[in-house]
Parts: sequence; C-alpha cells; structure tokens
Amino acid sequence: MKPLKVSEVNKYIKQIFAGDMILSNVEIEGEISNFKRHYSGHLYFSLKDDRARIKCVMFKSDAESLYLNLSEGQRVVAKGYVSIYEQGGDYQLYVKKISNKGIGDLYAAFEELKKKLEKEGLFDSELKKEIPSMPKKIGIVTSSTGAAIKDIISVIKRRFPPCEILVYPSLVQGPNAPYDIIQGLLYLENRGDIDLIITGRGGGSIEELAAFNDEQLARTIFSLSKPIISAVGHETDFTIADFVADLRAPTPSAAAELSVPNIESLNQLLDSKFNQLIFNYKNKLDIESNNLRLIRKGLKYNNPVYKLRSNRHQLEILFKDLVLKIESKINDYKKHTRDLENSIKLLNPTLSLDRGNGILLDKDGLLIKSIDDIIIGDDINILMKDGTITTLVKDVSKGEVHDGCK
Repeated sequence: MKPLKVSEVNKYIKQIFAGDMILSNVEIEGEISNFKRHYSGHLYFSLKDDRARIKCVMFKSDAESLYLNLSEGQRVVAKGYVSIYEQGGDYQLYVKKISNKGIGDLYAAFEELKKKLEKEGLFDSELKKEIPSMPKKIGIVTSSTGAAIKDIISVIKRRFPPCEILVYPSLVQGPNAPYDIIQGLLYLENRGDIDLIITGRGGGSIEELAAFNDEQLARTIFSLSKPIISAVGHETDFTIADFVADLRAPTPSAAAELSVPNIESLNQLLDSKFNQLIFNYKNKLDIESNNLRLIRKGLKYNNPVYKLRSNRHQLEILFKDLVLKIESKINDYKKHTRDLENSIKLLNPTLSLDRGNGILLDKDGLLIKSIDDIIIGDDINILMKDGTITTLVKDVSKGEVHDGCK
C-alpha cells in the first residue's frame, strides 16, 4: 500500500466519524471553558469535566436561534455531531443546540471565594497601594518560557529603558502553581530594591487560570507592602488575583504599559517644562529689571546729593527773591525817609531865613508865635539869616498879615 497524504488520512477519519451512529447525533454534558464569541458570529468553546475536555464550535446559523447567554463555567448539554476539521486535523463537536444544566464546579467555587474575600474587605479600593510613577526596578513573577514575560520585558524596555527587571520564574498552571507564585511574591517582597511587582500569565480557560483563583495566593497578595499589578489572561478574563491586586491589567502587555511611563512622552514633557521655565525666568527677569529701573529712579530722586543740589538751587532762588524784597523794602524806606526829610525841611523855620524872613525870639530865646506872647516895652530878638537884631516893642496891634508883614 502506498503512503497516504495527510489530507487523505483526515478525510478518511472524517468519513468514519460521519458513519458512526452515536457520534453523528450525540448529546454531551459538560462545563463551558475558554468561551469565545467570534466577530463572524460563530461560537468557540470547550466542554470539560473533571477528567477530559472536547473542543466545540457552534456556527452562526445555529447560534442565532440560541436563547441562552453562554458564559464561562456554565454547565450545559450540547447536542450535535463529532467530526474532524480536515485542515487542522482536530476533532471537535459541531454543536447544533444547547440547553442549560447549571453552573460548573470551578466557576461556582470562583464565585463563592470572590464573595467571601470581598466581604472580608480584601477588594476595598481604599486599601489599594499607589503604583509608583517611575519605578527603578520591577519584579515579575510568571513563567520564564511563556509569551507573557516576553511581552512584558519588550514593552518595559521600549517605553522606559532605565528601568531594571528581575524575573522570578514560576509555574502558572497546575496544582503546584499557587505555591510557586507565592514563593516568588514573598522573595520580591523581602528585597529592598524592588519598587513594583507584576504577576500574571497569558489567557486560558477557567481551569488553566485556576492558580490565580487560589485563596492563599489572594491573601498573600493582600499582605504585601509593595504595590502589585495583576496581569492574568485576556481582557475578558478575571481572576481573584485581579480583584485583590492594587491594579488589574487586562493583559501582560497592558501591565507593562501601566507600570512605567513612556520615555518619549517624558522627554516631551521635560522639554515643555524647560521651555516654560525659560519663559517664566525671562518674564520674571523683565519684571525685576523694570522694578530695578524704578528703584534706581527713586534712589536718584531721593539721592542726598541730588537733594542738596536741588535745595541749593531753591535756596539760591529764595535768596535772590529775599535780596530783591529787601532791596525793594530798603528803597521803599529810603523813599519814605526822603519824603519825611522833605516834610521836615518844609517844616523847619530856618528855611524861611533864606527868603529874607526873620524869627522872633523873646529875651529868654523862646519862639514868639503870637502878638499875645509880647508886651510893649519887652526886648525881643529878631533872628535873621546872618545875625540877630535886638529891638524894643513900642506898639502891638492886631490885624491881618499882608504881603508877609504885620
């Protein structure tokens, strides 16, 4: 017999499945795991029990008549036929109808533990620790061979190269995985150079993520003094570790992005801050320069030398004004004195002597002002310009003075 091609073998197996009366119309009971709704409308999931699993697909034409809202951990009875996908060589259940059978054991245990820990306060947002904005060293607890660690390291080194990374390899699946993860967390907790811890793994079914739904692991995460980011599965996957951690990342790559800043953005921010600092400095310098000019003007105006010069000028003006006023006053007094002198001269009786008049004096030398001051027989003196005449009064008569004579 000549060798068969792979496609020929898969086609032969498909014919065997199709000819089997049980597999061509079978009902299978199990718990939904790794449920995915494709954008095309097809449903992809697995049915499992405590010992095995079978892949399932429900095409859009059958899914449109489905009245159930399928979810992870749901226990159902799926009716359809078992066949092989020739291109991939995988056999799977092609589901035509699904009826509800209740919630699966793993999902029920997940919900029960979630309610218990939430009631104890392990999920309280007030107790969440702040994630450092610029950690110097990050510790990571995950599988050293999975895609998650590669994604985390790649993103951190791209976004923030100065950050150091310390990886603690651990199991992320299986019965020993919770203990392994706990040991890694405690090791990083006791190191003084770790600023932030990330733990997680890639996506999977609820049983594949069971290690991160462990109660002891949840309590260990809650007890850590260092901030921790949980990065388990895909965006739609949720575990107990996600609720207890200080920050939940939808994917390992997202955890790396949330843990460190983007150095390019930091450089842009620093440039912006530096430019703003230069602007503020120049603005402050301009303001202070204006203030200095005003102060300088004030000092110049209040300078004692300037004040003395200004006061001296004022004194000179005042002195000149005082001199003018004094001179004017002196001139006024001189004029007044001359007027008085003239008045006195006009009143001086000796002035009339120059005009040929005489002054009558009695024998005692007193001025005779009226004829009543003399008696007939008295000797009187007549004071003339150039001498004195003594005469005897022979007669006195009263009358008007005419032409200067009595």
